[in-house]
Amino acid sequence: MNTEIFGHTTNGEAVHRITISGGGLTAKVLTWGAVIQDLRLKGHEAPLVLGYQDFEDYPAHSPYLGATVGRSINRIRNGELTIDGATYQLEKNFRGLHNIHGGSEGTGHRNWEVVAVGADYVTLTVQLGDGEMGFPGNLTITCTYMLEPKGTLAIRMDAVTDKPTICNLAHHSYFNLDDGGATEALDHQVKIGADAYLPVDSDLIPDGRVLPVAGTTHDFREYRPIRLEEHGDQVVYDNNFCLSSQRRPLRTVAWAKGERSGVEMTVSTTEPGLQFYAGNTLGGRPPVGLTGNTYGNYAGFCFEAQVWPDSTHFSYFPQAILRPEETYSQMTKYGFKRAKA
Repeated sequence: MNTEIFGHTTNGEAVHRITISGGGLTAKVLTWGAVIQDLRLKGHEAPLVLGYQDFEDYPAHSPYLGATVGRSINRIRNGELTIDGATYQLEKNFRGLHNIHGGSEGTGHRNWEVVAVGADYVTLTVQLGDGEMGFPGNLTITCTYMLEPKGTLAIRMDAVTDKPTICNLAHHSYFNLDDGGATEALDHQVKIGADAYLPVDSDLIPDGRVLPVAGTTHDFREYRPIRLEEHGDQVVYDNNFCLSSQRRPLRTVAWAKGERSGVEMTVSTTEPGLQFYAGNTLGGRPPVGLTGNTYGNYAGFCFEAQVWPDSTHFSYFPQAILRPEETYSQMTKYGFKRAKA
């Protein structure tokens, strides 16, 4: 276990970096955004995730690399939230039209506090105020990163509120199992255990349909490369895959294999949805990544466990409303191993 100052926010707050190790993994966790800045697997030289070398690049340029995102992951149409007949106007921080990832000062842009830390775990907490960015309720969130046996990164998220609110948290690491993002990840083999997905409109918001993946470009029920062209262009993957109609006991829902490294990853979660984002807009940012290069498009992909996005606009979606008498609780695990030679 090692804690160091990684940088300072614009208001002078120290951002700490905590290093934890266990189960063949080593992770570097930032208090800013509860970000996993770096993740390594014993015997595999490159990082497993995308990250920046300098703190200043995170608030300036990061597309939520490794962040804990909330209070509501993904997009909310028109920044409009209705709970129990009351409508709340949220900050429109996506294209000036919609809310995304909880607003410009959501959990991925906050400096969290360290609650507890050990050799193989760290727990952080953050509080979001009633009315901030338009959201109702004082929301207190905790996130625990644990490195468990057999190369498993376990993430536990809990939250409580004093008013009915929306709470839909997700971990937002970008993975590249070959070379840490030095080259694109399109030839990774991916498998997602979902029979349906949510199509999106031009603003990447669900249009209300729940469609079977069978016979579509979104069928990942068996291992296949991310790379797939349609009309000469790579298919854009930034959709929720429908795992279930409600939160369930922990089960394995997705798998990935590096093209060249032999590193394999499994994703297990309690959540009813999984956002698969293939990183098509990653390029064009100047910061130097962990591998010493600037990341290009498709340098990494995300598996974001979540409640289906924009659910309050569709009563037949699983809902993400949290009430004062309830506790939000999510468990998601990412398991890594090197294929046997």
